[in-house]
Amino acid sequence: MLEYTGPRISPDEADRLYEGAPRTYLYGLDDGKTVIDGEGLAAYLNHSCDPNCEIDEIKGRVWIFAIRNIAAGEELLWDYNLYDDDDPAPCHCGSPKCRGTMYSREWMAKLRRREARKKKQKGTSAQKRKSKPGREAAA
Repeated sequence: MLEYTGPRISPDEADRLYEGAPRTYLYGLDDGKTVIDGEGLAAYLNHSCDPNCEIDEIKGRVWIFAIRNIAAGEELLWDYNLYDDDDPAPCHCGSPKCRGTMYSREWMAKLRRREARKKKQKGTSAQKRKSKPGREAAA
């Protein structure tokens, strides 16, 4: 249906170019080494947690396909499934299926596991400090 096009850059270059930018049109390829700095119509399609399109990478090219019949005048939407960041990315798509974020379910699960490990480590450290015998003052 639509190809996601634009210059191909490295993730480091994308970070450098867009540090602090409120909005980007970047798409990271599956190889983890290439980012498309989006331009053209496909870069401007919006996110939805209940999309009517999906993205697929075929032979190094990125395509957006319809996953159901789309009515004339209906907005084309795909699930961004963001990853690899901790910054908030709230979703306001309004779908009954809205998960409240544009991050993927997998990424959110990873963040929850990371947070749980941090809490567990903090709890373990606090327990170790409590269990160390205190020095008694010489009388």
